[in-house]
Amino acid sequence: MLRFHKGRRTIEIDEHKYELQVPQVPQLYRDLFPYIEVPKIAFNHRVVPMNPPPEIWVTDTTFRDGQQAMQPFTVQQIVGLYTMLHRLGGPQGLIRQTEFFLYTDKDREAVRRCQALGYRYPEITAWIRAEKKDFALVREMGLKETGILTSCSDYHIFLKLKKTRKQAMEQYLDIVRAALEAGIIPRCHLEDITRADFYGFVIPFVRELMRLADQAGKPVKIRACDTMGFGVTYPGASLPRSVNGTIYGLTTLAEVPSEWLEWHGHNDFYRAVNNAATAWLYGCCAANGTILGIGERTGNTPIEGLLVELIALRGEDFGMDTTVITEIAEYFEREIGYPIPANQPLVGANFNVTRAGIHADGILKDEEIYNIFDTKRILKRPVNVFITDKSGLAGIAYWVNAHLKLEKPLPKTDPRLLKMKEWVDQQYQAGRTTMISDEEMWEQVKWHLPDLYQVFTAAKPKTIPTTVGA
Repeated sequence: MLRFHKGRRTIEIDEHKYELQVPQVPQLYRDLFPYIEVPKIAFNHRVVPMNPPPEIWVTDTTFRDGQQAMQPFTVQQIVGLYTMLHRLGGPQGLIRQTEFFLYTDKDREAVRRCQALGYRYPEITAWIRAEKKDFALVREMGLKETGILTSCSDYHIFLKLKKTRKQAMEQYLDIVRAALEAGIIPRCHLEDITRADFYGFVIPFVRELMRLADQAGKPVKIRACDTMGFGVTYPGASLPRSVNGTIYGLTTLAEVPSEWLEWHGHNDFYRAVNNAATAWLYGCCAANGTILGIGERTGNTPIEGLLVELIALRGEDFGMDTTVITEIAEYFEREIGYPIPANQPLVGANFNVTRAGIHADGILKDEEIYNIFDTKRILKRPVNVFITDKSGLAGIAYWVNAHLKLEKPLPKTDPRLLKMKEWVDQQYQAGRTTMISDEEMWEQVKWHLPDLYQVFTAAKPKTIPTTVGA
């Protein structure tokens, strides 16, 4: 059948009718997911076109999916983090939404406290089970949208829910109808989509959801959930693992508007940010993640990584305050007691720090040589060096110049710096295995550069550590 597609502005052939397939046994794709071996990546060499939507944005699940994997936040911590998400996303709301549990008194108190702030972004939404009674909680909190768990792989439908595909689909459609009747926008979370029968369940189900949306005159949103991190972005990779194919199929075959579509990924195979960015490029407006990537197992897609990737893809920051990323990291460590891995990109203690002398030498000449971007301007994180036996004169010179904020930097050939290096070398010749602390470095500055030390301390007496040991 021929029809004119308004979005793509072309006449197209509707060749296939995607009907629900109801197998008697689950389709577990054992060739791809043998379980006793590493999962396989198969190719059918079908390449779909990129189709980036006019706008892309980030959504947050820190207070739902993220919180499931760590100690519960206090209400005050949730309010503090929500406020920082608002500031980070900027006036245009690049962090468009966030979702909350509603099941406990503490959950609901956190929602009320955040609502009282009056922020438009991130919009507060809920997450509920596929049960009608849960809608009472959504209405009670005055929320316009809620996520609904609609698992779509046979791993979940057959093995967890103990249902047939037909039974699961009927239950899901029934709960979506109830949401629309209650005036609530349903957001269907297609759990485990990268192990699901895409043509035999996902597309028939989503087409029915779009039909309900058309009848109700209201959105029915779709969250494509890469629950186990199996998604891949290689050109020509086959479904169900292809991120490109999943987004293309949902927007083209199921005709989901890009602004109703969201990607939710996990980082089990180190692909979370790349998969989410690919979803944007192939027609998905929203990429879902958590602060610092917290979440079950290896975590969710980190929001800070998504925002940096969004800037890279679109060429502007849309008014985002990226320096809040550093504030959030400090808040997690200081107020929540969450230890951030030192080498975690953008937020770890060492992400823009070098110990290697050859790298420090490059930074001493021009920090752009070994720094990913102006981390001081963008994240309020100036380049730093840690002093070890590998730092050399260049590392010591950079540490001294950076910490004393010298207008005329000392060259690494300065004899006073040579004396400091002799001391460092002696430490490691004596068997030391730990790095030199900032306190120890300040003591060396005080001893070998007394004039510069006195000028600096007179101007900023509180910036130098008080505990010293030569």
